[in-house]
Amino acid sequence: MKQKLLITRPLPERVLAAARARFDVTARASDLPLDADELRAALRDYDMILPTLGDLFRADVFADVAQPRAKILANFGVGYNHIDVAAARAAGLAVSNTPGAVTDATADIAMTLILMTARRAGEGERMLRAGRWQGWAPTQMLGQHVSGARVGIIGMGRIGKAIAQRCHFGFGMEVSFYNRSVVEGLAFPATQKPLAEVLDADYVVLAVPGGAETRHLINAETLAQIRPDAILINISRGDVVDEAALVDALQSGGILGAGLDVYEHEPRVSPALIQMENVTLLPHLGTACLKVREAMGMMAVDNLIAALEGRPLPNPV
Repeated sequence: MKQKLLITRPLPERVLAAARARFDVTARASDLPLDADELRAALRDYDMILPTLGDLFRADVFADVAQPRAKILANFGVGYNHIDVAAARAAGLAVSNTPGAVTDATADIAMTLILMTARRAGEGERMLRAGRWQGWAPTQMLGQHVSGARVGIIGMGRIGKAIAQRCHFGFGMEVSFYNRSVVEGLAFPATQKPLAEVLDADYVVLAVPGGAETRHLINAETLAQIRPDAILINISRGDVVDEAALVDALQSGGILGAGLDVYEHEPRVSPALIQMENVTLLPHLGTACLKVREAMGMMAVDNLIAALEGRPLPNPV
């Protein structure tokens, strides 16, 4: 008899086919996260679970299911701060993720946000679609130059490195970065600096993992260290930024603008941010490419198959 697998969101057909070939699959049709009852039922009723962002497998969920049937959470995504890994392990569940597959697509979105915000592309498109464009003018929609500018990257993991490569080789930008551990052997010129010095850049890009250690890393104090002519970019996790403090900094002119793909209370976005023309807002598009989502799904399935066969997981966390 096949092991029972719950897939918590609709996934590409190629991924579903691969899963169904090895497991008895229940695939939810909803794009909404599992609610409190569904989280607990998943642990009780399935051998394996393929969750993703927003499926909050916190300590209280495991505490309510004394002897879970499930033995693995094969997370769809590289970020897993929605899972209490220690509580999962204590309950007898392995946890895996999908690193590598998301790197280039997420770095591309970072560059999209830099360019859109610096060159006021969203604002310009809104003006045109509203019928307010009256033709080219020498001082119309003047933005910030990107080529040759200084970029400060916070977090120099896979995605941070991919962003830095694009900034240096594609736009001739001067790269500095902050990372908790020493990073060596980079394939491009970049200088590791203290956080305060990295914040002193034209573009500050957040590429750190989510979780308690990075929650509100960007707050009123750190925002005050960013120059008033600088732009903040976040492609990491929404709660890395204190959104209320960001609103205050933008409204007061403390920083010039922001480009965001993630939000502190996702999917709810601050109405104040929505009203600002100097902010680019994307609906969490970081990995939204079919090939990337297929690769993520196939990696998650590979972890599930390894667990089924009693082999070490390819991507444990």
